[in-house]
Amino acid sequence: MVIRVFLASSSGFVAIKKKQQDVVRFLEANKIEFEEVDITMSEEQRQWMYKNIPPEKKPAQGNPLPPQIFNDDQYCGDYDSFFESKESNTVFSFLGLKSQLASKAEP
Repeated sequence: MVIRVFLASSSGFVAIKKKQQDVVRFLEANKIEFEEVDITMSEEQRQWMYKNIPPEKKPAQGNPLPPQIFNDDQYCGDYDSFFESKESNTVFSFLGLKSQLASKAEP
């Protein structure tokens, strides 16, 4: 399983940059392996991201904004969903991963 974070490296919006940094820093701090996918560098990746976000999770107008988070091809959520899971201490289940505490306890 690979956590994939879809980002926009050349976003002009400070809020988007901060949200992207928040996700990346959290994953790095918790030693969660992930792959950054820059949608500004690949139209194919951008289209894949748009196509694989469930219709009920897409905004009423416009395209979904980064960061968008997937576990392989399984959609996890956007920044707001990530933030909620972080606040409620459920990020590992949000990402579809076993918690680190459980994995450390296993032989």
